[in-house]
Amino acid sequence: MKVAIVQEWLVSVGGSDKVVKAILDVYPDADIYTLVAKKDVCNELGIPWDKVHTSFIQKLPFGTKKHRAYLPLFPFAIEQFDLRGYDLIISSSHCVAKGVLTKADQLHICYCHSPIRYCWDMYNEYLEESNLSKGVKGWLVRMLLHPIRQFDAITATRPDYFISNSDYVGNRIKKTYRRKSKTIHPNIDVDKFSLCEDKKDYYLASSRLVAYKKIDLIVDAFNEMPEKKLIVIGGGPQLKQLQGKANSNIQVMGYQPFDVLKEKMQHARAFIFAADEDFGMIPIEAQACGTPVIAYGKGGSLETVKERKTGLFFKEQTIEAIKDAVCRFEKLGAAPFDYKEIRKWSEGFSEIRFKTEMKDFIDKKYLDFLNNGINIE
Repeated sequence: MKVAIVQEWLVSVGGSDKVVKAILDVYPDADIYTLVAKKDVCNELGIPWDKVHTSFIQKLPFGTKKHRAYLPLFPFAIEQFDLRGYDLIISSSHCVAKGVLTKADQLHICYCHSPIRYCWDMYNEYLEESNLSKGVKGWLVRMLLHPIRQFDAITATRPDYFISNSDYVGNRIKKTYRRKSKTIHPNIDVDKFSLCEDKKDYYLASSRLVAYKKIDLIVDAFNEMPEKKLIVIGGGPQLKQLQGKANSNIQVMGYQPFDVLKEKMQHARAFIFAADEDFGMIPIEAQACGTPVIAYGKGGSLETVKERKTGLFFKEQTIEAIKDAVCRFEKLGAAPFDYKEIRKWSEGFSEIRFKTEMKDFIDKKYLDFLNNGINIE
């Protein structure tokens, strides 16, 4: 069985990139096809550079640094990969990867991180947050995204099977593509984190500092709770804004190396998470340290946090809701939260579990394909 793995890009070490590496571990002889890639990123991930095949966008000016500027070319570029020599194609898709062209004697399984959010369910939110909801630029962006949305809808028929990274995404696949999916939660390297029961008197928030992560709401909430300490770790376009608005009880540290993040996670009283995420890896990493999570009760968090067992939920992305959740957490005290049980819960999202579930599903579907031909779900 000759295998090809398709990914949009490999230019930073993110969740989808780690998924690609884990799939490669399952099928170590596979080749990887991606629009653009950076050699140092592949080295960091442990992906051999000689296995990586890139598109013509790689050779365009600033192809790897400013790849998003070439979004209109993505549909055309992904269709130029010649995958005729492969028996099995596994696409890791959150944009156009699922759109590769395959033949009737090839099996295509898509691990879908999400239908393109800025084209579908968060279309208007992205335009507003980018100040593109009005004006000439706004109309140009809308015109740009329209054919991308059409391509995404058309290519929903190309994979033979969909795997979703959460039930939340599975529902969006059903709504957007009218396709069934099997949920297999992404791989979290919980072994990089260790249980710590020595909790300090501060809360932690960490992510890339962009609008939809709602770190600004967390900072605003703790500005109104001056007796409570908050540490924020992460880089991004909102860094200076958050540092400027944070009161003395809040430390906005910016980007920090892994060892610093891990140490802060281990000793935090609780981890605060306010984003509406497809899945959300970092709350599981916090739980791998035995740290409870106070999370927005929507999206992937409902699958990664157990109410009153590993954390608490708040129902609205508002300052008052976050303040109320922190107060409820402190009133409960440590009684409902067993740090060892929180760590144990996180182990259900391990690398080994992901690889086992992926191999079992894919091998079964491939055997069915050999015996019975295509059976699209």
